[in-house]
This record gives sequence, C-alpha cells and structure tokens, in this order.
Amino acid sequence: MRSGNADHLHCLTPEAEARGLSRGMALADARAICPDLATRPAGLAREAAALAGLRRWAGRYAPMVAADGPDGLIADITGVAHLFGSEEELRADLHARLDRAGLTAASAIAGSRGAAHALARHGGGIVTEGALAEGVGRLPVSALRIDHATAEALARVGLTRIADLTALPRAPLARRFGPGLVLRLDQVLGHQPEPVAADPDPPHFGVRMTLPEPIGLQADVMAGLARLLDRLCRMLSLHHRGARRLRLELRRVDRGTAHIEIGLARPLRDPDRIAALFVKGVQEIDAGFGIDALRLSATVTEPLAPEQIGGGVAVRGEDALADLVSRLGNRIGFDRVLRLLPADSRIPERSFLIAPAAYSAPAPEPPHRGPARPITLFPPEPVSAVSGHPPARFRWRRMDFATLRAIGPERIAPEWWLDDPAWRTGLRDYWRIETKQGPRLWLFHTPQAPGWQVQGEFA
Repeated sequence: MRSGNADHLHCLTPEAEARGLSRGMALADARAICPDLATRPAGLAREAAALAGLRRWAGRYAPMVAADGPDGLIADITGVAHLFGSEEELRADLHARLDRAGLTAASAIAGSRGAAHALARHGGGIVTEGALAEGVGRLPVSALRIDHATAEALARVGLTRIADLTALPRAPLARRFGPGLVLRLDQVLGHQPEPVAADPDPPHFGVRMTLPEPIGLQADVMAGLARLLDRLCRMLSLHHRGARRLRLELRRVDRGTAHIEIGLARPLRDPDRIAALFVKGVQEIDAGFGIDALRLSATVTEPLAPEQIGGGVAVRGEDALADLVSRLGNRIGFDRVLRLLPADSRIPERSFLIAPAAYSAPAPEPPHRGPARPITLFPPEPVSAVSGHPPARFRWRRMDFATLRAIGPERIAPEWWLDDPAWRTGLRDYWRIETKQGPRLWLFHTPQAPGWQVQGEFA
C-alpha cells in the first residue's frame, strides 16, 4: 500500500518556519524568537469545514481519503500513481494545484500510513518501496505519534531517532515504555496494518425539479413544492432527521433566481405543515416570464425519532403551538418569540428566565412554594400619601386607593452572593393588597429605608 499525507492550513509564515516555530509552541516563546510574528485567534469551526472541503477535493487523487488529525489528510493511492505517470508526478500535480489555490502544504508518500504521517510533518518526500526503515530512520522519535512523556523518556536514555529503536528487541521496549510505543513503531515500519477508513459524507437533504414548461401561478408553484416536500420528507424520515430550516430556490427562464427561506420552531418532516409556511413567501415572488426549475433543501436538520402517525388527522396541542411559533418566527424573527422559564431564586425579578421559544423546551411548572406571585411584575414604583402599616390608604400612579384586605408580610432577603444594586437596601416585607377600587397590588416595605413601593399586580 502506498499512502500520501498533505499537511495544510496550519503552516506558519516562512519566517517562522525558518526559525523553527512549531504549532504547539507557547505564544510567548514564539514571539521571543520572532518578534514580528502576526497572530490571530484560531477559527476551529471554519478550519474543520475547510479541511472537510479539501478532503472532498482530494478525491481526485485516491478513492479513500480521510482526515489525519486537525491539520492533515491521508489517502490510500494504491494503484493510482500510474494514472499521473508516477508517484513523483502525482505529488507534483498535488502541490501545483494547492499552490494555485494559495495553500502551503507539505506531503509525503510512503508504504505505510505511519511513515507518510511522520515524513510529511518533517520535510516531506517520497520513500521508495522496501526502504521504510531507511526513509524514516533519521526522524525524531516524536514522529511516531507517541505522547510527549514517552518521547522525553526515550531521549533521556539516548534514543532520539527512529533508527535507534528499529534494531532493539520489542519486549524490553514494551516493558519499559509501554506497548503503545511498540505499536506505533510497527505501524511506521509497515509490520502492523493501518488502513485508511474515510468518514462517510453526511447526507445531503436536497431535491429539485425541472419543468418542461414555465409556470407562474401561485397554485402551480405550490403544487410543485408539494411534490418536492414529499420526496424531501421521505429522505428525512429515512435518516431519522427533521428539518429546522428550509430553502426553496425558484429559477426563472431569464436565469434569475428567487429564494424563499423559512425556519421551524422544532424539527419537522410533515409536508402539509411545512407547505403552509411557504404560502406567504410564494405570494410575494415575482415569477417574471415564468419559472422552469425548483430546488428545495433542508439547510439545518436535527435528529427526530419515528413517531406514531395513525389515529386521525387531529393536530396535537404541542404541534399547534410549534406551528404558531413557526409562523410568528418567520414574520418577526425567532429571537423575538419568547417564553418564560422558571428559575431557582426567591428574588421576584430573578425567579424566571426569558428564552427564545424556538430554541428552548417548555419547563414543567415548579411546585408551589410559599405565597402566590403576581401575574405582572415591573420595576418598583413608589407610592405616596401612605397611612397605616400595612397601608390603609395610599396614592399610586396619580390614583387614590383604599385597602380592603391585606395579606402578609412575606419577608424576602437579598441573595448575598450576587451584587444587585436594586437590593442593596436590604430585606423586604411584601404585602398582597386588595383595594376597594379593584386592583390587587403587590407592595413591599423596606425596614432599612422606610417607604412603600409597588412591584406587581395580581389578576
């Protein structure tokens, strides 16, 4: 087996490489060696996406290409090199194409995966068949993909290169440095097989339709969308997935393209419920001289287990709520459709959380603890003309109130582990005041700072 490895995207500047900087070096040490070194935060997600795209592109050189760590690729090129002329010409073609794309790469071709990995990260090159031991013997023992502690232990006894290990008996090495060292050594030398197993590409959830004649009526577009949704939902069901965001592309005969994108409050693969969300967008589309192609894709999906669909067409309560959130979210934005979630706090304004309804699950109502809370909370508002304790009469929002019934007090102390400026005055005594005028208010009194304030109103 002949394998190749391309190290890319994580190569430093030529000046840094000339000074011996490595990816694992501390930033302070790197700046001491190279004061002009330019750095920026790593975009791990973007790097992984770029590596995945490069892996698909590298399929032109081998049928099996896999990621080799976060910054490399490994390919099984057995029986492929003659299509390019030779291994040298294959490697030259690889570098030429990467150079045109603006990527700096180091590559190696060897008869084992371990040898290709080691050589690519230490200068690159080609190891001729049958010369693995000589080809990698000059490399340091750290090229064997062993941990740093094992490499240091080998260096302390004078074993610094791979060639120092190849002639030693395996049993003493395994007893002193562990079986992992022997396994990596045998993999580099080709004594232990290490096949290339490429990860399968994630499924693409997209369907399309080309029309023999252009269409322009809303009913015709919706009919074509219904066919696409049936096919897409069957594909989603096959992979136990549900769509969270869908994109419909309509190609006009003048080669223009119109797009409609919708979101869903939760994973879904019901064609009828999804189609209803596209109606508004289809109504606003300018068909021009006609539409001759449609493409529908689920750009964001989530796991969705199979569920029972028998027993009639009645929509369950949670489904109806999800459809409502989806309709509102597509109109005003999903971040603006909110729900309240309980929080573990006695402080009124911290006893709940506000979260987007589409990205959170409803929480069960917490068990009732203590007196009831008002249905409406607002920042404390002072009252005036107070008489009595609790107030028998008071004035609030330019209205006079007389107390009919007072329930309390409920004493709430501030949470000392949180510095809340609103609670720096100390504990509060809350009263539920039912007034003769109708409103049922939630008043509190602070003993340390005399005065009454209203913070809520009951239903």
